[in-house]
Amino acid sequence: MSYDEIIYDVDGAVASITLNRPKVLNAITSKMLAELDRAVADAGARSEVRAVVLTGAGRAFSAGVDLKALGDRRLDGGSVGPLLDEPARTVIKTIRSIPKPVIAKVNGFCFTGALELVLACDLVLVASDAKLGDTHAKFGLRPTWGMSARLPHVVGMRRAKELSFTARTFSGLDAERYGIANASVSLEDLDGAVAALVEKIVGNSAESIAAYKLLYNSGPDDPSTALEESSTFAISDTEERLAKFR
Repeated sequence: MSYDEIIYDVDGAVASITLNRPKVLNAITSKMLAELDRAVADAGARSEVRAVVLTGAGRAFSAGVDLKALGDRRLDGGSVGPLLDEPARTVIKTIRSIPKPVIAKVNGFCFTGALELVLACDLVLVASDAKLGDTHAKFGLRPTWGMSARLPHVVGMRRAKELSFTARTFSGLDAERYGIANASVSLEDLDGAVAALVEKIVGNSAESIAAYKLLYNSGPDDPSTALEESSTFAISDTEERLAKFR
């Protein structure tokens, strides 16, 4: 399989997937999401792969959705629409369903749609000076990829409301403190920290880990995204707020 907007590599027990549009901070397109889904599914099906690492090229994990790629589509109800919603929900379901742990290696900027991808991963390691945030409200948008269920599940409802209502940026160190990341380390130490984590995982039973993942992701405490996906809202200022970014 060939890829244009990601890099996919399998080296022994580890599949590495890199979002690869560094000139635009790895901004997310429908094509990138489709390629990401293919790569994650392939890694999940390979018997030799024991862990999947997802990261970004250059100085960003991803700045979020590429608003320019939406062209002149009008965004109704604060939703980016099925062009992105459908492939994003598909890849998130794939990340959560493959029987291998998916580790987000957050090396830099990680905003909004990119944060939604990170929240879907099993484990998260982040550079301490990375910048993250949920900026939906800044642009007159609302979450459609599971943020409203997964963020409060991870950080608690009051913290989630604060982060989403203010759309403020927070650091990788904060991400660890809030429970979004398992650990934050210096950017220079990030590769080594991920490698050490993968080594510990690979030393355990693949079948046991697959069982754990299924149980954790389908238990009674697993957050439901059904309300978010089925709801519609009247948000009138989206186009005005997005105008200078498109």
